[in-house]
Amino acid sequence: MSITPQGYNVHANGIRQHLIRYAGPGPQMLLIPGITSPAITWGFVAERLAERYDVHVLDVRGRGLSEAGDLDYGVDALADDAAALVAACGLEKPVLLGHSMGARIAIRAERRAPGTFGGLILVDPPVSGPGRRAYPSAWPWYGDSIRLAQRGCSAAEMRAFCPTWTDAQVALRAEWLHTCHYGAIKTAYDGFHTDDVHQDMPHLSLPVRLVVAGGAPVIQPEDLAEIQSLIPNLETRIVDGAGHMIPWDDLPGFLDAVMNFNA
Repeated sequence: MSITPQGYNVHANGIRQHLIRYAGPGPQMLLIPGITSPAITWGFVAERLAERYDVHVLDVRGRGLSEAGDLDYGVDALADDAAALVAACGLEKPVLLGHSMGARIAIRAERRAPGTFGGLILVDPPVSGPGRRAYPSAWPWYGDSIRLAQRGCSAAEMRAFCPTWTDAQVALRAEWLHTCHYGAIKTAYDGFHTDDVHQDMPHLSLPVRLVVAGGAPVIQPEDLAEIQSLIPNLETRIVDGAGHMIPWDDLPGFLDAVMNFNA
């Protein structure tokens, strides 16, 4: 089935927010990508998710076509964006799927606005934070690639940062990464180490599924055990062998892990 994506803008939480809709039969899904992933880069995933869900993919503020500039890029502001978008987009208790940074936003959003979402799918959230080990990807990987994209770069130049991706995926990143506001990305990256989302986890009383990249160092067995002890209604799926960008490595495995989620 061919899905024609529809981009649209809304005013929510005081700023202009851009989303791309991949219309499906439902239930509704709000998808929040990771730290340097504009909505369009999730298109190949959203098209498949739309076989079941009515998918709305967000350009997180400071990325893609959403508002950028002198804004608050902290996790609380991003969480408030997610909650405000439910009303602004005419959604009703959507499933909130967040990848990486997006999963941390989802956790905080449910804590700050309980009852807004029907369920959470948390895809490989960073478990760094105060007093915890650092996030495994170092800042220069992000900062250097953004500066390269802002200058203007080819897909061949971008491939050095994404050696395992397909040509189409690398080309899309080279095209869109310049839209990631440097300050927004630095604030989010620093927040991986200063924001404590573990304190929010015991307050998640709705259905929650954790999807773990089995081939990535982000969530280790001890992290998984801790999260399972903190979230009362947690289901867990592990995509064996997949790196942190799970759909890029194993799209069928990712879909198997999320398509049967029941909020």
